[in-house]
This record gives sequence, structure tokens and C-alpha cells, in this order.
Amino acid sequence: MLLSIVALFALCNALASAQQVSRYDYIVVGAGTSGLVVAERLSENSAITVAIIEPGESVLNNTNVTSPTGYGLAFGTAIDWQYESVPQVYAGNKPQVLRAGKAVGGTSTINGLNYVRAQDVQIDAWEQLGNDGWNWASLLPYYKKSEYFQIPDAAQRADGANYDPSYHGYSGPQKVGWTNEMMSGTWAAEVNASFANLGLPYNPDENSGQTRGFTVRPYMVDQAEDVRADTARAFYWPNANRPNLSLFTGTTAEKIIWANTTNTTAGSKPTAAGIEVVSAGGQRRTIYANKEVILSAGALRSPLILEYSGVGNPAILQKYGIKVVVSLPTVGENLQDEPSSTMSFSANASFNGSGPYGGYADVSDVFGNSTAQLNATVASSLNDYAKKVSQQSNGTVTTAVLEKLFGIQYDLIFKEAVPITELIVSLYGSTILMSYWGMLPFARGNIHITSGNASELGAINPNYFMLDYDVQQHVGSARLARKVPNTAPLSSVMIKETYPGLSRVPANASDDVWFDFIKQTYRSNFHAVGTAAMMSQDLGGVVDSNLLVYGTSNVRVVDASVVPFQVCGHSVSTLYAVAEKAADAIKAAQ
Repeated sequence: MLLSIVALFALCNALASAQQVSRYDYIVVGAGTSGLVVAERLSENSAITVAIIEPGESVLNNTNVTSPTGYGLAFGTAIDWQYESVPQVYAGNKPQVLRAGKAVGGTSTINGLNYVRAQDVQIDAWEQLGNDGWNWASLLPYYKKSEYFQIPDAAQRADGANYDPSYHGYSGPQKVGWTNEMMSGTWAAEVNASFANLGLPYNPDENSGQTRGFTVRPYMVDQAEDVRADTARAFYWPNANRPNLSLFTGTTAEKIIWANTTNTTAGSKPTAAGIEVVSAGGQRRTIYANKEVILSAGALRSPLILEYSGVGNPAILQKYGIKVVVSLPTVGENLQDEPSSTMSFSANASFNGSGPYGGYADVSDVFGNSTAQLNATVASSLNDYAKKVSQQSNGTVTTAVLEKLFGIQYDLIFKEAVPITELIVSLYGSTILMSYWGMLPFARGNIHITSGNASELGAINPNYFMLDYDVQQHVGSARLARKVPNTAPLSSVMIKETYPGLSRVPANASDDVWFDFIKQTYRSNFHAVGTAAMMSQDLGGVVDSNLLVYGTSNVRVVDASVVPFQVCGHSVSTLYAVAEKAADAIKAAQ
């Protein structure tokens, strides 16, 4: 309650300040998972002024947001962007909804609250892409910097909560832990035993950089208040009274305004002067930046802002009458998302919680004796995969570049044994719900503008199930998910599979039967990344290792757009770490 009262006064002060000032040192576009981290860290210096531009409003007291067990309540409401893809030609030719938060706090206000980091070697792989200094060892301190880990109490430990103290932070803003209603009594032992009987070990802390196995994972929750600990609650509201931090809500950033768009001296680069914004009522104005413009609008917004600003593929920009400021053809390319599916089972037991039970499986866990054959097939298919994806991008990303990128991904899967499947076991009443997905598809898509009107959304094409491996990965994940409730000791309480059911997908169903079910029922996992990837420019990168947009002097992207590959775990924890590291880079450049 106290935070709500303080937040109300703070918001009034922030909005009043925002109405009076049109020039700031830094403009952060997007009050979401990454943007609020950057804005909070920069405004720690009282001599630095920061503006945050956000189309949404406060959801501090929105019960669709605050409930730790209310995942999905906000879907389809005014705080959900509800982006729609183009029809997915490899998956039934139907569009998909990609959800993202339209609120102060961004997608952290509507996500599944899971706090799970990437596998260590996945972050190490970023350095192979031309990103010096980006590896697990350098990023771990930033994971810990943002975290306020809440040590589980005795009851939560008895119900399966566990951790390795050396991998956690205890003084950051973002609260991470467990709440009692999430736990399901002693069922953690049964679920763990079923995973163990399938060959998946117990993992006491999947945030250690090693994700494989079963765990009772922590969530982003405030234990004392029993509420979702979204990014706004963690980073913004406690600091909203800072006089040097202004928040523009109900305000949409449309395009960058440039101070110079032609080279006046050899080697000079276009410099952003500010951002043109439009209010909910349709009034346009420019907010000016003394130092930098930082795009944190998300993987499905930031690349569009770049394109509307004249940064992107000249063929696309010129088609819609947009002056080319920086020719950077790969803006909006490299889009990666994970398709997700579910199945359910009835049980003759009463579950008294939801159970944040997670399991990660590597390629051998999923495919068993067929792993060697799949390995050989994928290795011999990388060139074909690269050709197909390059063709889909109209040659914007070359076959040679994609083959190199796919080679790194292949090594992660088959040589480093990075988990490829995530399973979530949720226990409600007398229902066992299995959610599952393949985490590392080779498919690449894109997002681009479709007109010169900066208020319009772009065309989103993730190319779900574009490649054979992506289908096999998901089908294999489905088969493994089905095995969990059918394996002792969970099998002793499982009555039957209620969805899809054995009549629709028989016990011995072929890959084709499984995929027919999957492509009719899957959804996006809402983990879009890569559309302004942090890679060397010759590999198709859009930002450098300091997250500066190539060809500009003072525009950065700090959000899921810059993540070059999908990662294990859930992206929010890694986005916090990236934003923390970015904030230090920005400070170093001051």
C-alpha cells in the first residue's frame, strides 16, 4: 500500500516534470524490462537527466498483473500489444499472436515470472560473433547485480526450493524467490523422481549456468507483499521521485530526429538529436537528447523505429519513401522465436499449489539412441538450411554468413550439449499440465515496416517450423513431455491424458501425426530475439559490442533485439544482465 501511495505522487511529479521539459541528456524509448534498468542506472547520477518514453500506463495496482499465480490474466487486455504475425506458411498458414506488455514495466508485467538464466556456453558463444568481453564470466556479475535473491524458508526448502548461494545477488532491485502458494506440498519429490527415472538429474540451481535437469525454479516475486515483482516495481517506482528522471506515459516514439544526416567531414556519422513522439491524443512533438537515444522498445518495436528513422535496408526504406540515413540491411532480420505447446492429464490426487517445476533436456535426453543419426542429418543439412533462410531474406543475409552462425548453433546443441527442450510441470487441483517447447530452432524470420506511416506496426514473420530440425525438436519435446506423467511415481496418480488424448495422437504416433496436431495448436512462446543483433557487421550485426547501432554516433539498442541467438531459460534474466552491462558502457562513454 505504501508503495502505491508513493508511486501515485511520484507519477504525478514525473508527468508534471515531463510536460515542462523537452530536452534531456538521455532518452530511453520503452519503460520495459531493459529500458527501466538503463534509465534507473543512468539517473543514479543526479547531474544526468533521463527521459523514458512509454506508450502504456502504470499497472502498479492492476490485479491482472500483481497476482503471482495470475499468468495469462492480462492476455488480450489493453496492456497486451497482441502483435499478429503474417500467416505461417510452414505451420498451417495461420497467423500467430505474439504477446508483449504495453505498460510501465513492459513484458515483465505479463510474462510467466520465471527467473532462469542462459547456459554458460551460450553466452560464451556471443564472443565468437565479434563481441569482445561478452561471455559468461563477464556477464555473471551483472546477473547478480540486478538480483535481490530471497532465501527460501524452511517450508519452501521442504517443498523443493533450493539454490547455490555463490550464483546469486542479494542487494539488487529485482526480487527473486518463491511464494508459498506456488509450492505443491511434497509433490516436488514425485516430479523429481519421475524426471530421474527418465534420465534427467536433479539440478539444485539452474541459474548456475548449467540448466539441464529438474528443479523447483524461482520466480520474480516479492515474498513479503505476495505480488509479481515486475521491472517497474523493482527499478522504477522506488526511484520515481528523482528530479532528473522523467516518464512520458501514453506516449509513442515514432522515429529518431537527426542532427546531421550527411557526412560533413570524413568519418563522421549521423547523430540523433531526439525522438519524435505522439501522445495518445495524437499530438506530435520532439523530445531532444543531449547525449544519446537508447531504443528499448523490444524485439518487435525497436527495429521498426530504426527503419522509420532511415536506418535499415535501402530497398525497404525507399519503397516507402523514407530517406536512407544509414544503410544497414540486416535491421529486422535474424528474428527468432520459440513455438510452444501443452498437454494435460487428469489425476486422482489433489494438488494444493501450482508447482514451478521445470525440466531442461539436451539432445540425447530427447532423442536417445536416435541422437547420432540426427546429429549426422543436421550436420549435412546446415548448408541447405542456410540457403533456405538466405533465400527467405531475399539474400540480405548471405548463405555463407548463415552457415557460420548455424555452425555455432550446431556445436552448442551437439557438442556442448546445451539443453534444447524445456518442460514445465504445473499441478492444479486434479490436473497435471505439461508445457513444452524446443528452445533452439534454426529458423530465422524478420520484421519490417509495411508503409511510411510510423504509427503502423510492421509485418512479423518468425517462420515457425521452417526447417526439418525445428519440427523434429518440437515433436521430440512432445514425446518427452508425454512420458513424464506416464513415468513412476507420477504415473501412480495419473488417470489419463485429456489433451490431446490418445485418440487424437496415439501412443505410437508418427512424426507426421504429432506435427499435424502441433501445427494446429501451437502458439508463440513470446521470446522473440535477434532483430537488431549484437554481432560484427560482416555477420549481419546491427549493433556493436557496446550496443551502438552501426553507422550512428549515439544511438544504442538495449533490449531483446540485440540477443543474437535464442538462449536456454527465460529471456528476462539475461535481459537484465545485458541492460546492466549496457548501462556501465554508457556511463563509461560519458
